Amino acid sequence: MKKRKIGMALSLVLAAGTILGACGSNEGDKKEGTDKKAENFKVGLVTDTGGVDDKSFNQSSWEGLKKFGKEFGLEEGKGYRYLQSEKEAEYIPNLGKFADGGYNLTFAAGFLLEDAVQTAAEQNTGTNFALIDSLLMNEKFEPVFLDNVAAVTFEEHQGSFLVGAVAAKQSKTGKVGFIGGVDSPLIKKFENGFKAGVKSVNPDIEVIAQYAGDFNKPEKGSSIASTMYTKGADIIYHAAGGTGNGVFTEAKNRKKNGEDVWVIGVDRDQHEEGMPENVTLTSMVKRVDVAVYEISKMAMDGKFPGGKESVFGLKENAVGIAETKDNVSKESIELVKQYQDKILKGEIKVPKTDDEFAAFEKTLK
Repeated sequence: MKKRKIGMALSLVLAAGTILGACGSNEGDKKEGTDKKAENFKVGLVTDTGGVDDKSFNQSSWEGLKKFGKEFGLEEGKGYRYLQSEKEAEYIPNLGKFADGGYNLTFAAGFLLEDAVQTAAEQNTGTNFALIDSLLMNEKFEPVFLDNVAAVTFEEHQGSFLVGAVAAKQSKTGKVGFIGGVDSPLIKKFENGFKAGVKSVNPDIEVIAQYAGDFNKPEKGSSIASTMYTKGADIIYHAAGGTGNGVFTEAKNRKKNGEDVWVIGVDRDQHEEGMPENVTLTSMVKRVDVAVYEISKMAMDGKFPGGKESVFGLKENAVGIAETKDNVSKESIELVKQYQDKILKGEIKVPKTDDEFAAFEKTLK
């Protein structure tokens, strides 16, 4: 499977004043050209059932789209907008609404929309779609590449490794937890990267992992977190979308009662979700907003990466630990820098699957 790495920086190449005049290629001309391209460009976002205000993945997607829309003068509600899916049956109709409305590009937020995107793309060949977090797959679980679909994926296992190292470095009980939303190859990347980071720092730390089976059940997240904290885990990393909000609730309640417990957030810097009890140790930031902005810009410029997989990882500064480091020790920060350098140099290959983690763990013994 060929992967196309996309750089994160967008730059304007400007020449000197006299040359600009001679060539007629000044900044004003370029802005006018950009404005003309954006004038009739429309881009939409369809969320899964987690909603656009999940304080995690979907919200980050919408933030990226809002930034793009505002930067290029698009009107919210017309030039860019989102449709929130209340149930799975709404995925295809919502994607179809954007296609019927003449939208140039429609993002589908999350692997749960994989089948819906394939159906919508095949029915609307003149519309471009971008599937975030997954590839289209056939019945044999082989990747399918359609010219009007861009697959946008991330190297979540790399960022998860780094927060795993922080968890191991700062755990006082020698036991940490992982809570996933839906047991899937995608969320397994979070789990196995996290476990690899933990074990690389201290092979003797116990990691408890459990899946909620849903991305939108905070009460389930709270229940699982309660069990893990009761069993002695003092730090829990969640990759569970809205379900993860329940993990924060449980941690804050325990903090009020004097327990020294922590949460590691996901996708966005979730420092605020841990307030006022200050239970967010750090977060594994996954810059979905950057990817949405970048793919939107490429589509507007006539460079839509259809039929390809666009991968965003450490190299593209698209995953890593959050900027808020109030609760991260200096030793942990230094350790993260060391591990990040090793990953970028290829000295550490972070595992994504259970089998890869099992092999990785053997190298630590």
